[in-house]
Amino acid sequence: MKKSAFFFAAFCSGSLLVASCNSDKAADSTATTTETTTSGDMAGMDHSAMGHDGAAAAGSSPQLVAMNEMMTKMHADKPKGNTDHDFAHHMLEHHKGAVAMADIELRDGKDATMRRMAEQIKANQLQEITALEAAATRLDNAPTNYKPNDPADPFTSQMKASMDGMMQHMPKTVADPDMNFNMLMTVHHQSAVDMAKAELAHGKDTKLKEMAQQMITAQEKEIAEFKAWHQQNADKM
Repeated sequence: MKKSAFFFAAFCSGSLLVASCNSDKAADSTATTTETTTSGDMAGMDHSAMGHDGAAAAGSSPQLVAMNEMMTKMHADKPKGNTDHDFAHHMLEHHKGAVAMADIELRDGKDATMRRMAEQIKANQLQEITALEAAATRLDNAPTNYKPNDPADPFTSQMKASMDGMMQHMPKTVADPDMNFNMLMTVHHQSAVDMAKAELAHGKDTKLKEMAQQMITAQEKEIAEFKAWHQQNADKM
């Protein structure tokens, strides 16, 4: 486990941080967050027991649980060292997380706009999942072209930054399921956009780079729609 790629440490500690960012600012919660983010040994981190107030907070928001499960799966997917292969695998799990979040919104949400967006996101990302699965299989034997264990590697650094950005902007969840979907999907989409930009900058596969650009275009548009809805529905906070 200690030989895992540098940016996977962000995935592992990140799922703990998602839970802790919604907890009360108690001393034991702060200590737990500090311990998990400073530890370099991922083998000691248990995603099934997020600890104290953080576990309760995650349990109170199905959307937050889905985010944590997504990051746990991303962490479990060991990097090969090929930018295109690893982007395809990471984005595949990221898309599956978005589909799970969309399903939760369609189950629990009431707002017509958020439900429409959930349907749109699910349809689009299911289509892209099929393409990503094909690309991931096609690239299984691709040669290495970056250093996933080196934090100074440009691709590693940019992929890690996509997760760091999501952690830094993680919102505190509320009682309203539509607002939770809105806020969490906004940061989820931004993370995907940042990952896609890393693929555009460092990837070699033409088809994947075209898909990455399509993701950026579609999800930046949806981010703008999410933010506009958020401003118009501040009473749901």
